[in-house]
Amino acid sequence: MQRWAPWLVVLTAAGTLAVANIGIAQKERTIAQGRKVFVELAPVDPRSLMQGDYMRLNFRLPSEDRDVEKENLRSGRLHAIGKLDEQGVVQWLRTGTASEPLAPGEQRFELTPRGGRWTLVTDAWYFREGDGQRWEQARYGEFRVEPDGRALLVGMADAQLRPIVP
Repeated sequence: MQRWAPWLVVLTAAGTLAVANIGIAQKERTIAQGRKVFVELAPVDPRSLMQGDYMRLNFRLPSEDRDVEKENLRSGRLHAIGKLDEQGVVQWLRTGTASEPLAPGEQRFELTPRGGRWTLVTDAWYFREGDGQRWEQARYGEFRVEPDGRALLVGMADAQLRPIVP
């Protein structure tokens, strides 16, 4: 058994690195090829907005259809469906399923369950300590979205959709 122990450690480490690198490659592909989309931030309790070196996020999403939500809990995740305006800001239409057909011009967004509610990817934005004042002007989250609805938060933007640079 001891002869195999070093090989098991090497194989486990190689497997772990392979899984991590696949995840990184998928995220890099989404950043490079995903559609640029802005999602408006919804108000958050100001006492919890800035907490040290991160900002709590709450995105404006379509109201949830409880029947659709129950169906998605059985078959996967809830999806928000919207259209983009000329500036790339999403205008929400409805919630739906992953298999629901889309009309021309509609975009699907996969939602994530967090704390008993649905959110778009994440509910926090992390930044360097002491940079909180810069991020207070954020009004939109900037995402890259794949055709299947997987999204990645890549930045924050002000009310005029200008990126907030760290």
